[in-house]
Amino acid sequence: MIRFSVMYPHTPGARFDHDYYREKHMPMLKARLGDVCRSYQIDKGLAGGAPGSTPVYEAMCHILCDSVEAFEAAFGPHAKEIRGDIKNYTDIAPVMQVSEVVA
Repeated sequence: MIRFSVMYPHTPGARFDHDYYREKHMPMLKARLGDVCRSYQIDKGLAGGAPGSTPVYEAMCHILCDSVEAFEAAFGPHAKEIRGDIKNYTDIAPVMQVSEVVA
């Protein structure tokens, strides 16, 4: 099992529409990936490690899939549409990571 994570660094003055991300972007991504996307989670940053500090990330999503190959095969045909939607909810450049889920 792999986790594809997309993280949006907290950036003062940047725009991030959490409602759009939750209600439109991620359901669209799930629909395009179909059953390859076993599940996804969305995190909204509240604070950093120290009390009262700003979060490291404004938002994150984590998509669970069986394999990197399955994710790439499902994402590839829709990459342009999915990436093109980013401008509708943020001006923050995302940071991505693929991880193996080990526990």
